Amino acid sequence: MIQRFFMALLVAGMPLVAQAQQGTSVKFGSLQQDTSAPVEVTADSLSVNQADGTALYTGNVVIVQGDMRLAAPRVLVVYSEAQGRIDRLEATGGVTLVSGEEAAEAERADYDIEGGNVTMTGNVLLTQGPNALTSERMVVNLDTGSAQMTGRVRTVLQQGNQ
Repeated sequence: MIQRFFMALLVAGMPLVAQAQQGTSVKFGSLQQDTSAPVEVTADSLSVNQADGTALYTGNVVIVQGDMRLAAPRVLVVYSEAQGRIDRLEATGGVTLVSGEEAAEAERADYDIEGGNVTMTGNVLLTQGPNALTSERMVVNLDTGSAQMTGRVRTVLQQGNQ
């Protein structure tokens, strides 16, 4: 019985090991994200730099766009040359990204709003219900609701009643 269990784990894990070397694709978020939706930012403080077109939010920063929520201690908002449009967000200091039932944590997240991608780096942890995946880098495509994880990917899959 125990041998069959370990053999099943080995066989089930073989595709994951092969994918870990090249990266792992996973679904992220229960819905696709509308990257043209308004972006709402709340924080303890704001510092605006008109010269370089940036705004620095610090302290309990929470960014909401549609069903996606990003939280971090510090977020730099970079505006594009077209007035009033956000080009990208750079969140640092420990970031949490939540979409639907899934959540991801990392040291840093860069959100390219025009491209619709969030790149999370540094000790990335993705939880999907009871399952967890870790890596060094994860790129989430908000238009398709998919993510690509690279850099020593590790997966922990829960197997029902134990």
